[in-house]
Amino acid sequence: MRSFSNSKTMNRKVKKVLVAIAIYCILIVICGVFFFPCLWLILSSFSSTGSLYDIEGFFPSSFSFDAFIKLFTDTSQYNYPMWLLNTLIIAICNCILSTLLIIGTAYAISYFQFKARKSLMKGALVLSMFPSFMGMTVIYILMTQFNFVNNIWGLILIYSCTAPLGYLVQKGFFDTIPQSIYEAAKIDGATNARIFTTITLPLAKPIIVYTALTSFAWPWSDFILPKLLLINKDNWTVAVGLMQLQQNEFARFAAGSVFIAIPIVILYFFLVKYMVNGMTSGAVKG
Repeated sequence: MRSFSNSKTMNRKVKKVLVAIAIYCILIVICGVFFFPCLWLILSSFSSTGSLYDIEGFFPSSFSFDAFIKLFTDTSQYNYPMWLLNTLIIAICNCILSTLLIIGTAYAISYFQFKARKSLMKGALVLSMFPSFMGMTVIYILMTQFNFVNNIWGLILIYSCTAPLGYLVQKGFFDTIPQSIYEAAKIDGATNARIFTTITLPLAKPIIVYTALTSFAWPWSDFILPKLLLINKDNWTVAVGLMQLQQNEFARFAAGSVFIAIPIVILYFFLVKYMVNGMTSGAVKG
């Protein structure tokens, strides 16, 4: 009887090991599928010829740093440093404004009880279901009327004003904060502003970091809105500028893509802990 139970336990262990091996093999294959295009793009940025048609097979036959050098020195036709500066300004401003608006909206809907609360939540949910490109014509007409076309501040305004529609994850995080903490603070005579600044914000550090990072990353790589609103070359973002490169400048395109990905990768590595905490905590309650 004991030998039968031992063999049964052994079979379970073998099954667990086989399942674990199968899962890891599947994950390795998936990682390889996603990593290969990144590897190909990185190696293509070091191509000595620069043209897409001169690459034989998957990878270049010879390598050099010419594409990276031309990216920052040859600015007569393709001013990559200016595009990078424009993208940085837009991303930083949107990061600050969107984070303030999203956190404020999520906290107000989570903490305060008012008559239009349910209606606002339903309206925001319905509006967020529509793809953003459906309103491109309306956005362009409105920006034309306000003289915000070909103006990076108009682009920042659009990003910031639409950001509060994505408040649900942040609201879910605020819902997890125990109400007893707020009640104790009210008993001690704390005002709503003091509760928000001294109690809620320190506890909401993970979701604030998550919100700031996603608000920074969205305009950093967005193409549709900048392409619609920015006409002058000097106002282009990196995404718009790189798409204007000719096919014989593919190495420069790849180099620009690799370079602009570096800041986002670094930020994700340093802040991934806060991102995971913010997303998991915000997904607990809706």
